[in-house]
Amino acid sequence: MDRFTLLETFTIALDEGSLNRAAQRRGISQSAVSQQIKQLETLTGQQLLHRTAKGIHATRAGDLVYSHAQALLSGYNRMTAELDALEGSVSGTFRISVNSFLGRSVIGPMLLELNQQHPDLNIVMRLEDRLVDVVREGYDLAIRTGRLGDTDGFGRKISTLETVLFATPEYLDRETRPQKPEDLQRLKFIQHHEDQTRGFFPLRRGGQEFPAPVRVGFTADDPDLIMRAVSSGTGYTRAPRFMIEAQLASGEYELVLPDYEAPLKEVFAVYPSRRTPDRRRDLTIENTVARLEALLQPRTANSPVRPAITA
Repeated sequence: MDRFTLLETFTIALDEGSLNRAAQRRGISQSAVSQQIKQLETLTGQQLLHRTAKGIHATRAGDLVYSHAQALLSGYNRMTAELDALEGSVSGTFRISVNSFLGRSVIGPMLLELNQQHPDLNIVMRLEDRLVDVVREGYDLAIRTGRLGDTDGFGRKISTLETVLFATPEYLDRETRPQKPEDLQRLKFIQHHEDQTRGFFPLRRGGQEFPAPVRVGFTADDPDLIMRAVSSGTGYTRAPRFMIEAQLASGEYELVLPDYEAPLKEVFAVYPSRRTPDRRRDLTIENTVARLEALLQPRTANSPVRPAITA
């Protein structure tokens, strides 16, 4: 029996002035109440109660234990009340780490709106394309794509993005358009350092997987620089489809091997503990998923190929 329970039973017994009424209030038998008080007396090495025909009374030692027990129980009740308030609170400093392309296109604008809705909330967002450890580095939340990496925190998948291979039509005119996966060997791949290919892409078509060789020609950790490299005709790259839908429609970019499906990109939420409630974290995750669903809805409504996002 833990000491906190023993102290709680002891204070209830004195408040009621009766072991029988204390048992009824605790929902246990009178003998169980008596046993718990005896355990507490053993732990303290003191007699805590006088038992009389009219009920129970505290000894001098019992009065001292009762006083301290009340303070402990009151402090515990205040703590639980504050934790309950914290769960529903959207205030204080909230530190979040997000990779660049999601941070700029989806999460950053969403957090600005969240900040306007909750004026007591102080959001500190870091754009960084590295795998942070939320526990050791003091983040409340990290949103990552591709892989989790090593962390002492808890991670769960919140979305799956459809990705595509693309380049400018001018680049494909110059290098000739690949017709099958092995033709990718002729083209230069512009790689984000977080998106390590290990020499090939697992492309899919008709339920079969085809390993497509990848020849890396340029690697960077800045999405803007990667897009600039593609636009200048340096090579092709891979990105979530929703990010370049307008450029595909305008003809600025063209799909590479459009009959094949590029690998999906998973999105993860990582936070220090799954047991600690945090309404700020939950709102951020909920709004991120909603934003992605809204961005992808036009595509998924018109394309029967596969769903672009799963929560």
